[in-house]
Order: sequence, then structure tokens, then C-alpha cells
Amino acid sequence: MSTDRIGTTTSDTRGPAVAVRGLRVRRGATDVFDGLDLDIPRGQVTGLLGPSGCGKTTLMRSIVGVQKIAGGAVTVLGQPAGSRMLRTRVAYDTQSASVYGDLTIHQNVRYFGRVIGAPQTDAARVIEQVGLGDRRNQTVDSLSGGQRSRVSLAVAMLGSPDLVVLDEPTVGLDPLLRAELWALFRDLADSGVTLLVSSHVMDEALRCDRLVLMRAGRIVADTTPDRLLADTATTDPDAAFLALIESDAAAHPPAATRRAARDGEARS
Repeated sequence: MSTDRIGTTTSDTRGPAVAVRGLRVRRGATDVFDGLDLDIPRGQVTGLLGPSGCGKTTLMRSIVGVQKIAGGAVTVLGQPAGSRMLRTRVAYDTQSASVYGDLTIHQNVRYFGRVIGAPQTDAARVIEQVGLGDRRNQTVDSLSGGQRSRVSLAVAMLGSPDLVVLDEPTVGLDPLLRAELWALFRDLADSGVTLLVSSHVMDEALRCDRLVLMRAGRIVADTTPDRLLADTATTDPDAAFLALIESDAAAHPPAATRRAARDGEARS
């Protein structure tokens, strides 16, 4: 894969790329987040990990400005999340491929490039970066699920975004392609781009500069891969994550468990 992309920098180089303060998000009568705080450093790959339903996608949507929030503030590259001036500086690749099935890969990427005002040469560049150069004239409907996800990733990398938010970009990909994409993510970060990447695959955690581990709408750990392994006295990221989840579950039992414990104490 080609990795000739160079990230841009702007005058707002101080402070984190993303600052989340007191974030509150409700879904019906349930609090997804109740006062979440988080900083995401610039020019690094931050991995966002946690079990399904813990709030990873909701946090990402809040950062790119498409999530309705009940309180708090999310600042991205020095501006409120979702601001008009961030539209070409923040890229978001969702779990579901957001491309047109009846168009070819090249037509899709060229179309979205026009929408955001990216250089015409960008289409060929990003298609090569995600390893689809030999399929550029195939329609998206003729591709596998993993290939469609790569088309969406190519669209996300159009232009020169300063922040790239990727929601499980390697799902359904073979190990070789996953390794190639992580090499691309590393090149992007080394060129100054900030990446926030969610994943269910714990060995991918070791490829990140920083790790944010979530459970039940809370930050369980904000750490580095080396510190995660050291703090849990293990060399296995899966074991390290499970140890943190079990520790957090013991410290923050579900409300029903707490009520049952109180009832039991009252009867004794």
C-alpha cells in the first residue's frame, strides 16, 4: 500500500486534539454517559476499546458532532464538535459502509472528493492506500463486506483531515490486510494526523500509542499499551482487559445487584 499522504497542521497546536468535559448523553430514560471526561492527544493513534454497548460509537458520534448530547462540552481541534469549520478537518468512518452500491469504487471516491473539495488526484491515492487499486472499476455491490468497508475508509481519508475517527475499521478483514491498514494508521500518525480507532480485537491495542478502555459508559482506563500490561502483570492484552473489566465490575456493580445486596443486609 502507498503511504505518501502528509497530514496538515494548523495554528491550534496547543492542547489535546479532543477535549471532552462533563459529557452527558441519554437514550430514552437511560444515561449512556453521565459526566464523561476525556482528552485525546494530537498526532497519536488512540485505541478505543470495550465490550459491545459500552458507549464507544456514541462517544465517537459525539466527537464528530452528530450525536445529540444532554450536557457537557466536546471541543475538537479548538472548536465545538460539529462546527462548520471542522467539516474538512475531521473524517469519520462508520461501522456500516456509507457508499453507493451501484457506483464503482472510483466513482464513489471521486464523488465524495468533489463534495468536500479534495484534489482530483486524491481518489487514486486513497484507493491505493486501502489496497483496492486493482478493483477500482468494480461496483460496490460486487464487493465483499470487508472490501466495502475499505471503500468507506478510502472516502474518510480524502483531503487532509487533521482528525480521523474510525469505528471498527478492520472488522471482517484478513490478518494481512489488517496489518497493512495498521501500518497506514501509523504512517498517518507519524505525519501529524490524530486517529481515534475503536476495536473489539485486543491485539490491536498493542499497535496504539494510547488506550481508552470503556465499560458501561465509563472510562475504565486511560493508559498506554506498556502500562496496561505492567499494571495487570500480564503479557496478554486479552487477559489485561478482562482483569480491568472484572475489577471495574466489582467496584461498580449494576443497580439491581446493589439493591439486592442492600435488601440482604436489611434482612440479616
